[in-house]
Amino acid sequence: MFDHSQIDFTVKKEPLFYDNENYTPVFGDRMEPLSGDIGMVLKRTDTKEPLAIVSSAYEPVQYDPLVSKVEEALTISGLDMTDAEFETNVYDKGAKLELRAKFPAHSMFLDEDKIIPEFCFRTSHNKTWANNGMMGLWRSKCWNTLVSGDKLAYVYGRHTKNFNVPAFAAKIKNAGAYIAGEGLSEMRKWYNTKVSRDATIDLFTKTLAKRTDNVARKTVANKVMLSNLMKIFDEENRHLHGRSLYESYATRNKGTLWTAYQAATHWSSHDKNTNARPSHNVIGIREDRVRKMLHSSEWLALAA
Repeated sequence: MFDHSQIDFTVKKEPLFYDNENYTPVFGDRMEPLSGDIGMVLKRTDTKEPLAIVSSAYEPVQYDPLVSKVEEALTISGLDMTDAEFETNVYDKGAKLELRAKFPAHSMFLDEDKIIPEFCFRTSHNKTWANNGMMGLWRSKCWNTLVSGDKLAYVYGRHTKNFNVPAFAAKIKNAGAYIAGEGLSEMRKWYNTKVSRDATIDLFTKTLAKRTDNVARKTVANKVMLSNLMKIFDEENRHLHGRSLYESYATRNKGTLWTAYQAATHWSSHDKNTNARPSHNVIGIREDRVRKMLHSSEWLALAA
């Protein structure tokens, strides 16, 4: 499934050393070793690249066997692998790993918009990403990752050598079933739920674009971010509910929860200036913020 050639390396812990005269920690095999209680360096055994400072109790989990277990979980989950697409992304010289898989055999349609289930798994050697998996949807027309607000679609786990493959596979299967059933039904409801532009501004002000004004001591909007979100909202309304390019921009003062949702997921999937994907450090944070927005009282009130 995934490209094991990119993760064909191991890591190990080594002592930290310091310069006797300057008391400066260094990576190497000279000088004086620091106590393991202070920390150890986690290195790649092939390139000797230092990836993180860890405690002496930290037990490295190698990527290759972990990815094999993810593949095993996907296999026994019951997902149809016909024409499945797999992507392996290694970041920061091997410190972080992201796996993505799309399953076209489970594609669905919302009006004329093709929706494809997507699986994402992230882990790391430097502890910035714990083992975590997400089963979401991918919108073919604009390449948004449609983050689900339901916790069934999320799988989290601490860094550990114990990886329960059957339990992980069951969660993936349940998430896929939810998305294909209740999840898509909920999205169809959003597609037909009218929402005013002012209500959408209020939603984003209190969720994704939320900022605290320390002078006025109140919640206000991040104006740049809010402007970006509302521009996408207006464009989605024009193309999905209007007359597309035959209609002037920003002529509609009403949209739907679906177009508000698309503005949020576009922000989580795209960079504001280049329209490319944001950095790998940003994507996970944004996806989680969208998920929290879908659980917010503001969203639930609009969806009621």
